[in-house]
Amino acid sequence: MHRILEEDIDNIIKAELTWEKFQGTNVLITGASGMIGSYIMNTLIALKKKKQMDINIYVLVRNPAKLDEEVKDYVKVIQQSVVDPINTDIEFDFVIHTASPASPLIMKNDPVGTVAANTIGTYNTLNVAQKGSGKGYLYISSREIYGQPYENQEIFTENTYGFVDPLNVRSCYPEGKKAAETMCVCFKEQYGINTKIARLAHTFGPGMPVDDGRVQADFLRNVINNEDIVLKSEGVAVRTYTYVGDAVLALFYILLDSEEMVYNISSEESTVSIKQLAETLVDAYPERNLKLVFDIPESEGNTGCAPFTLGILSSDRIRKLGWEPIYGLKEGLMRTVEYLEGEQ
Repeated sequence: MHRILEEDIDNIIKAELTWEKFQGTNVLITGASGMIGSYIMNTLIALKKKKQMDINIYVLVRNPAKLDEEVKDYVKVIQQSVVDPINTDIEFDFVIHTASPASPLIMKNDPVGTVAANTIGTYNTLNVAQKGSGKGYLYISSREIYGQPYENQEIFTENTYGFVDPLNVRSCYPEGKKAAETMCVCFKEQYGINTKIARLAHTFGPGMPVDDGRVQADFLRNVINNEDIVLKSEGVAVRTYTYVGDAVLALFYILLDSEEMVYNISSEESTVSIKQLAETLVDAYPERNLKLVFDIPESEGNTGCAPFTLGILSSDRIRKLGWEPIYGLKEGLMRTVEYLEGEQ
C-alpha cells in the first residue's frame, strides 16, 4: 500500500469511534473500486488486520479487475451493476452505497445511466438492506443537491436549499441524488432501516481518476505531467474542497456515531475559486515553473460540468460529533500529487 494511503487509513482507524459495531457483521460496499468506496473498503480491511475484527466485507463492482490484487484476500466480490437487482442470500448488517458516476464526461454522454445509478441503484441497495438487520445504511450524496443559491444565500445548512432546474439534462446528477435521498427517508419510515445521508463537498485525493473531466482532476493531471495549468473559464466559481481521507473519516462518524439522518461534509477552510485552486497548485511547486493559462472556448455548450457558481456547505453539524479535517487544501493537493506520481 502506498505510504499516503496507509497514513490516511491509519488516521481514520485511530479515531475514537464505536468501531466495535462492525464486529461479527456483514458489510456491503457498492462502488468499491472508486475513490470513496476504496477508502471505505481499505478501512474495514485495516480493522480486520490491525484490530482483529471479524467483519465479512462484500464489494459490489462491475469490473473486479479495478480492485488491487492484495485486497481480494479480504473481500468477497459481487460482480454486477448496481442498477440490476441484487440477488443474494446474504443478510447485510451495513450497506454503504457509494456507486455513482462522478465524471462530468459521463454525465454529458450518459445522463440516463447517471440518473439510474442514483435512483434505481439506491432502490436496489435499500431493498438489500431491508432484508438484513438494517443496522446501518449510508448513502453518499452530494453538494449538488443544493443547486444554485438564491439571492443573499451563500452557505447551505442541511435544511436550506437552492434551485435545480429539473428540465436541464445536467440535472441527471443532482436530481438523481435528491430522489435517492427521498428513498432513504421512505425506507427508514416504512421499514425502520437506520438510513444516513452524507452530502459531500468537492472531494479529491488518492484514487481519483485524472481524466474524468472534473476541474481538480484536470489541474492535477497538468501538475504530474509538468504542464502549465489550463483554465477553460475565468475561474470565478467558488467551491469548497475536502481531502478524501478527511471525508471518509467523517463518513464513519455518520455511520457509527450520529443522531441526525443527514450531514454535510465540508472543509470550509478550503473554500476557493477555481482560479485560486489553480494558483494553489502553482504555488505548491515553484520548482516546476508552472503557469496559469486561460483557454476559454467561445461557446462552452454542455460540458457536463455543474452550472452552480456558489454554495458553501456548513459543516457545523458534523463537527459537533467531533470530526475535524486533518489536511488543508495545499497539503491535501500535495499528498494527492505524491500518490499519483508514485502510481505512474
